Amino acid sequence: MNLSILTLAVVLVGAPVPVAAADLESTFQSLKDAEAKGDAALVKKLAVETGAMAKAAAAEAAPADADEKQAWTDRVKYAQDVQSYTEYALYAVAVKGPAATTVDLMSTLEEQNPKSKYLDQGYGTYLGALEQTGASAKIPAVVEKGLQNLPENEDLLLVAARNAQAKQPDKALAYANRLVAAANKHTRPENIAAADWDRKHNISLEYGHWIAGVIHGEKQQYLAADKDLRAALPLLKGNDAMMGPALFHLGMANYNLGKMTNSKAKVLEGAKFSEDCAKITGPYTDQAWHNAQVMKTEAGQMR
Repeated sequence: MNLSILTLAVVLVGAPVPVAAADLESTFQSLKDAEAKGDAALVKKLAVETGAMAKAAAAEAAPADADEKQAWTDRVKYAQDVQSYTEYALYAVAVKGPAATTVDLMSTLEEQNPKSKYLDQGYGTYLGALEQTGASAKIPAVVEKGLQNLPENEDLLLVAARNAQAKQPDKALAYANRLVAAANKHTRPENIAAADWDRKHNISLEYGHWIAGVIHGEKQQYLAADKDLRAALPLLKGNDAMMGPALFHLGMANYNLGKMTNSKAKVLEGAKFSEDCAKITGPYTDQAWHNAQVMKTEAGQMR
């Protein structure tokens, strides 16, 4: 984060710096020093204190005198920048620390500003740390609360979709569609490496399309299942646990679409997807092999 903009430059002409501003600058400098050292306990303490001071300073009422407006604008801008830095400091130390520290600082950031851009960036690490510390039971509540404030967060949507898939398919489908839309909308932040961004982007699309496609298949919504699962297929290579269901439902979708449109090519495509599914050992293996035989037989009877 560029700290040059956070240098206090507000001094009223002919008057000393107000005590509150001096206190804020001093506390802010202490927070920067603690963040540079990676002192998690001190960062947490100072971030909360500095954030409260900055929030109060940023809420200063506008002066009636036009001559004082610029100085007031500068003070408020400075306070807002300091407030943003407190969020950054919590995030920066959280993502570098052990899991327990990550949970502590990210939950503090969540309380400080549940819509923080740094919370948006760090939710994936936060959820992982909850699991590592044996607090996975807290994840659903964290996800639900997080989505109320950051409804397009991909990490939250991914967990929500996966958690709902088994028992709440309609809810899972809605989350999966939102996940795909968010992944297609977002662009890479400057502070994230291209390779890391591509990996996260592909995971969002992989799970979003796969969950949606499987649920569409189970609902016999064959056109939608075909569309989503074809989009997921290139991203599933090497993941047999997801590839098996994808191929099974693609087989069923294309077979049924072929029957509906009297397309022999579609039925044969369904047979090919089913044969490929049967090559993967899993719960769909036997049924996929049987389906493939039926589909090929019926295709042979079509003109």
